[in-house]
Amino acid sequence: MLRRILIETSFFGFGALAMVTLSLAITVLTYSLTLGAVVSAQEPGLTVDAEDIIAQVHPYAFGANFGPLSVVTIDLFDAAADSGITFLRFPGGRWGDLNDLQHFHIDTFMSTISIVGAEPSIHVRLENGTPEAAAELVHYTNIEKEYGVRYWYIGNEPNLFDDYTVAEYVVQWRAIAEAMLEVDPDIILIGPEVSQWNGTPQVDPVDAEGVDWLRGFLQANGDMVDIVAVHRYPFPRSMANPVSTVEELRENTPEWGNTLENLRQVILEETGRTDLPVAITEANSHWSSASQGEASPDSHYNAVWWADSFGRLLQDEPEIIGYFDFQSLPSRGGWGLLARNDVRPTYYTYQLYKQFGTQVVATASDVDYLTIYGALRDDGALTLIAVNRADDELSGPLTINGFSGEVSEAHILTESVLAEPVDNTFLVDGVLTLPGRSVVLLVLE
Repeated sequence: MLRRILIETSFFGFGALAMVTLSLAITVLTYSLTLGAVVSAQEPGLTVDAEDIIAQVHPYAFGANFGPLSVVTIDLFDAAADSGITFLRFPGGRWGDLNDLQHFHIDTFMSTISIVGAEPSIHVRLENGTPEAAAELVHYTNIEKEYGVRYWYIGNEPNLFDDYTVAEYVVQWRAIAEAMLEVDPDIILIGPEVSQWNGTPQVDPVDAEGVDWLRGFLQANGDMVDIVAVHRYPFPRSMANPVSTVEELRENTPEWGNTLENLRQVILEETGRTDLPVAITEANSHWSSASQGEASPDSHYNAVWWADSFGRLLQDEPEIIGYFDFQSLPSRGGWGLLARNDVRPTYYTYQLYKQFGTQVVATASDVDYLTIYGALRDDGALTLIAVNRADDELSGPLTINGFSGEVSEAHILTESVLAEPVDNTFLVDGVLTLPGRSVVLLVLE
């Protein structure tokens, strides 16, 4: 081509060469613009690989906390039974280390268990507790009353006790554990349940002597604990700002995709074990009693935040996730899924997830603030939960590998539509579109 240009130039002179050069430049520019258009057309999207099963959903991942200050009124019996909650931790929170559980507390709790239809678990007193008192509680519950409670904890957030060290804790925990097992060797022990743990040194609690609470516990009692559990509430970061913002919750959810992986790594480092199940037995956006804020636990955005955070946790196969709280009166705080006479927005997050499958499949998204989680159900359906954390509508092409089917059901959670079935307008011609601050469940069959 270049040789032909030079020959022709020799006949027609320099002007012809300039014209040919300009023509080539235009051709190159046109090609570059066309290539750029092709590249830009490859917009961010989402993928689901239904053939790549990455985790099993444990039935007790749908757990919550419940204590003597929680009240499920008769008006909420149906909502409690239909909540999707499968596991209750009692008494939950600080109450159990400030008070001695009485027999009537156990009996009342078991009545609630019959209403909800959940697996019970009980926390015995650690602070000012004794091995004898803990053993008596196990005896009353499982021997005398034959309630068959399998899951037990010793204390709650020991790192928050006054003038208490890891060295003291691990000795006391072991003595109580041994006394409980003497009564019922089949119980399952969960610990250490330290607060505010996510696997980063600036967050993970240490005692006054600088000893890491989780690591110290595992070094001493890793041979006796059956499930390793921690607690996590990312907000408030200080009591100077007791209520977080929507933007803070929006940016927080990626943390929950690392927490359980970090926990397993610490277990491996301290015990050499890879067989210990992991759990987060208290979780919510706020540990404070914040309410009626744009992003407090009783807000719609909390429901959106938890839908995304919970989806990330399920990908790491937790044994138990305990949302805090199952019920709370407005005067106590906005945590509860149930309020006094009605339900709060995050209740509807569980209404969507209780239709989720049991085999979690690999998913990915590179659309900012638009995430997707998938699981296969036992009936062969592929269930997808998509979350839009942004304020405005978001969309992107969705590629589903390893599954052929059409959308048979669609449910959406917004501020005005509460996990209700709707026509599918979300996945159309391979493009997923969600309104701002929404959660969508799609069932493909």
